[in-house]
Amino acid sequence: MIDQEGRDVSAAMVGPAFEQHDSRFGRNQFGHLTRQQRLARLHTIAKLLDTAFILPGTNFRYGIDGLIGLIPVVGDIVSTGISLWLVREARALGAPWHITARMLGNVALDSMVGLVPLAGDVFDVMFRANARNIRMLQRWLDTQPR
Repeated sequence: MIDQEGRDVSAAMVGPAFEQHDSRFGRNQFGHLTRQQRLARLHTIAKLLDTAFILPGTNFRYGIDGLIGLIPVVGDIVSTGISLWLVREARALGAPWHITARMLGNVALDSMVGLVPLAGDVFDVMFRANARNIRMLQRWLDTQPR
């Protein structure tokens, strides 16, 4: 588990009361992930959203975010929601306000321009806000003591 400052906390430090905690929809399956496991999950999701596929015969990469964005309005709302979840997870890992503010700026730019038909979809595929945000988070985490 990770505390509010982003440090790993062992279950022994939390106590048996927390072990019994259930979330509203059942047992919390992600509550016991370490910092490295959470970061690996964020990298995987960002890759899936932005660069998971290669256009055959080219070196051009795209992800599910670009495909979801083709659905007018609803697709942009869904991809923005996923991107905001990534920012929330970065904050849970202890990212400071200036990093999360820049991440939110990337998400906002991607969302606003993504609403423009066709040109917004092209921008969405080229801008790769999620990959940018995870790189920014990783650079910040690399400067932090363990």
